[in-house]
Amino acid sequence: MENKKTSQLENFTIDNEQKAGLTTNQGLKVAEDEFSLKAGLRGPTLMEDFHFREKMTHFDHERIPERVVHARGTGAHGIFQLYESLSQYTRADFLTDTSKTTPVFTRFSTVQGSKGSSDTVRDVRGFAVKFYTDEGNFDLVGNNMPVFFIQDAIKFPDLVHALKPEPHNEIPQGASAHDTFWDFIGQNPESAHMIMWLMSDRAIPRSLRMMEGFGVHTFRLINTLGKAHFVKFHWKPVLGMHSQVWDEAQRTAGKNPDFHRQDLYEAIEKGDYPEWELGLQVIAEEDEFKFDFDILDPTKLWPEEEIPVKIVGKMTLNRNVDNFFAETEQVAFHPGHVVPGIDFSNDPLLQGRLFSYTDTQLSRLGGPNFHQIPINQPVCPFHNNQRDGMHQMTIHHGKTSYHRNGLNNNQPEPVPADQGGYEHYQEKVEGRKIRGRSESFLDFYSQAKLFYNSLAPHERRHLISAFSFELGKCKSDLVKNNAVVLLNHIDRRVAEEVANNINAELPKENLESKSTKKSPALSMVNTIYKPDTKSVAVLLNGQPDTDQLTDWLKVLTEHKLNYSIIAAKIGSLKNNLKITETFDTADPSLFDAALLINNKSAIQPPVLEFIETTFKHCKPLAVALSDHQTLNQSRVSLKTEGVYDLLQTDIMKFIEGIAQDRFWIREQ
Repeated sequence: MENKKTSQLENFTIDNEQKAGLTTNQGLKVAEDEFSLKAGLRGPTLMEDFHFREKMTHFDHERIPERVVHARGTGAHGIFQLYESLSQYTRADFLTDTSKTTPVFTRFSTVQGSKGSSDTVRDVRGFAVKFYTDEGNFDLVGNNMPVFFIQDAIKFPDLVHALKPEPHNEIPQGASAHDTFWDFIGQNPESAHMIMWLMSDRAIPRSLRMMEGFGVHTFRLINTLGKAHFVKFHWKPVLGMHSQVWDEAQRTAGKNPDFHRQDLYEAIEKGDYPEWELGLQVIAEEDEFKFDFDILDPTKLWPEEEIPVKIVGKMTLNRNVDNFFAETEQVAFHPGHVVPGIDFSNDPLLQGRLFSYTDTQLSRLGGPNFHQIPINQPVCPFHNNQRDGMHQMTIHHGKTSYHRNGLNNNQPEPVPADQGGYEHYQEKVEGRKIRGRSESFLDFYSQAKLFYNSLAPHERRHLISAFSFELGKCKSDLVKNNAVVLLNHIDRRVAEEVANNINAELPKENLESKSTKKSPALSMVNTIYKPDTKSVAVLLNGQPDTDQLTDWLKVLTEHKLNYSIIAAKIGSLKNNLKITETFDTADPSLFDAALLINNKSAIQPPVLEFIETTFKHCKPLAVALSDHQTLNQSRVSLKTEGVYDLLQTDIMKFIEGIAQDRFWIREQ
């Protein structure tokens, strides 16, 4: 399905795949492009060589400043389709008219690392969506976690300075496992909830297609009657939520640092379009103070069991970018880009972001006209009295550029609210000017404990291991001890285990939160399980029965599974089967399951390592062995859950195992 934005971007497209003569940027045809203009064949280059100077000058300025945070990202185009009208909550056209298909552009990113860092590091993931609505652009700029480290935007520079590579040696890249970050966490207990999310499996997603997204902040929806509701936005992946294990994520970073962006790109190219359903949590304005947490606090979530998520529409990403720089790198998001019917709350972190994002784009994109870059342009007309500035690409007609004016009949003129003009919600505000924090924001630990209480046993083990790894990389005893003090306010057992693992001091007094609440929605075990679009490594150790292999591969394909045939060397088999990878290029961390076909007396070392690593990472493993004794040399047992003998078991059992995703009992 084509989105509206396609035709608009085509107006700015140069098709370099078509036959064309080489020209300068001014359109002058160029006869030679391999040699600069010289005074004699061995003489000096001449300054008059305008072609050389233009080509080199453009090259020298090809790079723009990368984003301070979220530098490492990838994006795609798509559409949003509303399921049912939300007119009882909002006047926003794209949320009330179910007949409309709204084009979108979505960018996913990591936070800490530079553009050259790896995809699979432990980190928060940015999840930003630009809706090109008929009323203007609406940017939902969020993360894959519903809360944040800090409550007030004035501390954001401090958080980022602490998180980024340390300034004296620019180490580490793409990682939070270092002293300055954990020093910040230990000194800022409001981060307690977020750090539990960051140390959880949510921070190492299997795929960008398999993670949730959240708007993080509390917004307002306003209907045509002026009635307001508080709202939080959710993205629910149709494929369910799935993560890597830590060892797997590290292997992936070495084997394919572009794993996530490649996975997204290839899925779209194949037609396996990633999908997320949009969900809303809505609270009536009169119920603002009904809960045991402050709904404006960005370090708090709204438990889904108390405020259900209403599913209202679906986003489908169906087109890759044509040029990464022009689209993904130059796209400019801003939480202040809203449309009529959507407004802000007094969340102090959101309030600060409303300033910061425009300020950032002025630096990155060269001036105030970044909205004219094709990827940022709205699909609806825009008219105002803003003129000139760096990179002005619009030719304005007329002599007036001010309001009010009489020479041009006061055009362009403001649009009344009842005709679509944006009008801020008339919230009554009063109070003394003060720097401080509301007492309702002072509960730092109960939701951190809620998160821990809600995790499955294997998720708890992974979280404790993550804390132990991260703090184990710190050098300062002060930093380690303060982090354990923080954990002691959340859960005593976690504090004890981490302190023991990193040789830190455990506080004598148990100060853990007494909260016993759970929220099943916070555990990733309560997700969607299906085999769709997962990948299987088909390992050949010897010559396979190609007829049987063809039958198995057909079943995999019928269940929307991808596969790669891997052997000692690339080549062809009967039945038009292709060996596409070798054990030098493939790795078990890049696949969701493995199928071993062996008819030799021994399993070769690379194959053995492959199946053992698949087994260690708790993934489903199928085998077709001419002699079961060959498995004796490995750590893999056919009696283990999630291991399937395809000569004794129907392949559908293996596919059911792939849908199940992992067999965590192996960790025990």
